[in-house]
Amino acid sequence: MRLMIKQFILLLFTSGLVAQVQEEVNPPSNIKTVIFRGPTEDQFPVIKIGETITLEFDDLTASEQDYYYKIVHCDYDWTPSQLLKSQYLVGIDNQRIIDYENSYTTLQPYSNYRLSIPNENIRLKVSGNYVLEIYNMQGDLQFSRRFVVYRDLVQVGGAIRRSRDFNFLNEKQVVQFSINTAGFPVVNPKKEIKVAIVQNHFWPTALYNIKPQFTVGTELVYRYDQETSFYGGNEFLNFDTKDLRTTSFAISRIELEDVYNHYLFTNEFRYDQNYTYFPDINGDFVVRTFQGQDEAREAEYTRVHFSLPYSNEIGLDNVYVIGKFNNYTIEEENRMEFNEKEAKMELSLLMKQGFYNYKYVVEREDGSIDLNYVSGNFHFTENNYLILVYYRDFGDMYDSLIGIGSINSRTISN
Repeated sequence: MRLMIKQFILLLFTSGLVAQVQEEVNPPSNIKTVIFRGPTEDQFPVIKIGETITLEFDDLTASEQDYYYKIVHCDYDWTPSQLLKSQYLVGIDNQRIIDYENSYTTLQPYSNYRLSIPNENIRLKVSGNYVLEIYNMQGDLQFSRRFVVYRDLVQVGGAIRRSRDFNFLNEKQVVQFSINTAGFPVVNPKKEIKVAIVQNHFWPTALYNIKPQFTVGTELVYRYDQETSFYGGNEFLNFDTKDLRTTSFAISRIELEDVYNHYLFTNEFRYDQNYTYFPDINGDFVVRTFQGQDEAREAEYTRVHFSLPYSNEIGLDNVYVIGKFNNYTIEEENRMEFNEKEAKMELSLLMKQGFYNYKYVVEREDGSIDLNYVSGNFHFTENNYLILVYYRDFGDMYDSLIGIGSINSRTISN
């Protein structure tokens, strides 16, 4: 009997240690155009303590619903940290978002919400990984977004190189970097320092648990090849709907129904074509309009029509259109349908006026996602890499973020 009680207590204790990774939750269909940024234009806030992050989104019900926000502090692996809210927040979260306005003279009505942190109710105390959660008035989670807060305590430098693996010589990019810890006490870097590398702020392909190969004085050196390599992908496709009534190189025609309809030219498979440099914003989007001055509430929602030729290689696999505009989600809403008459895969999405990057991805029958089957992989592709350096000393209750590095493959070398 005593043994059973001990086993039961042990089970309770160990089950409490199993924390759930805080994945980003995507919003329901009535919430569109989630914009989340810090001081830079990139829609993944990377901020120092005290800097401002801003969240903006539209509710297409236009009913002025009440929304509330909560903030969760996470460790390096995006599981909730052991800190109490009072240990990482000054003030109280679960506050209502009070800054919102209805759209003005738009065919599709919507309410535009805006939240800035820090504000009069709350500010952040410590560095590390965070998740911002948005709830409706019934207490149901609507969506969540990750962001990171750092202290500039170590220096990170590096370069992007071609892979030395002949199997991926023309397809992969390798991130090689070093961390200078001068002035910051690191006793056992292999245990105290953790590193994450993110390509174009896209977390599903992020690399973790990379140990330094060797140290030179106060410098930790990471000169791996396979361990820190990423597929290069291709430049994102793009279109611009800032002018409702004008076609462009990407837009073949425009029709007006309940809202404006923008029909894009049919895209091509690029995996078997030569690489062509075409500037993009690495999957991001920017809301803008020629039909008004207040982009947040005067920009129209238009129905954008995508199309891609059907190929036998796709077969019964599912094809999706993704970008930062839908947080790269793989859902029924952005799955393409086969038009037998036109022999094309087609999709229409309701999107706010602006400049958008997008790409096509394929979900195989086994459930795996092929990100670059349609677009191809090229080592020349311009990508941005974010290096996040975390630190936890013996006895610390959380992983602090002590430095960041940003490297672009525009200057890739052999």
